[in-house]
Amino acid sequence: ERLEHSPLPLTLLALDLDKFKVVNDTMGHEAGDELLKQVAARLTPLIDDGSGLVARLGGDEFMVLLWGKVDAESVAALADTIVQSLREPFRLAYGVANIGVSVGIATAITDERKDLVSRADFALYDAKESGRNTFRVFDELKKAA
Repeated sequence: ERLEHSPLPLTLLALDLDKFKVVNDTMGHEAGDELLKQVAARLTPLIDDGSGLVARLGGDEFMVLLWGKVDAESVAALADTIVQSLREPFRLAYGVANIGVSVGIATAITDERKDLVSRADFALYDAKESGRNTFRVFDELKKAA
């Protein structure tokens, strides 16, 4: 709903946790649930200035939606901060979890919002194929193609 009704320009960061399945498989689903809560707790303060929203889509997938004038340098810095923050160990009741995150970024400047999710996902999969724990920007990928 926010994606459809937020003012342009919009920037969407698609996040997929790396090694989340390992936590679920080795520590159990309760540990996985605790980990997801801690991930949300780390992400929220990074976006908590009224210009964005952190949402969990399901499983180990999160999205960050930013609206208003957002420059590419600030978005790259935010993505790097997210990667570095989620790289730090998580202390769970069941042990210590070391995960990471892959991030795909796409921007809608005029009215490309209907394709924003698919473009962010495309960039996300490129980040995963590039070794994980990194981010990729769709616009840069499109230029390279």
